Amino acid sequence: MRFIKGFGQFWYDFVIGDDWKIAVAVVAALAVTLVVVLAGVSTAAATIAGGVLLLLFFVASVVIDVRS
Repeated sequence: MRFIKGFGQFWYDFVIGDDWKIAVAVVAALAVTLVVVLAGVSTAAATIAGGVLLLLFFVASVVIDVRS
């Protein structure tokens, strides 16, 4: 049981880390990119859009941290 708890804590710390907002930004950007790909847009355009979204979401999370 200790192994399972340690394994879960490792992945939580690895994915969430110090700032949960960045993890949410990554998941949101990936989800939007998946929806765009499933909508039939070319993979290259979806990848570029996903990268731009990731950058925008990351900047938004940093602005939220700096503002408060």
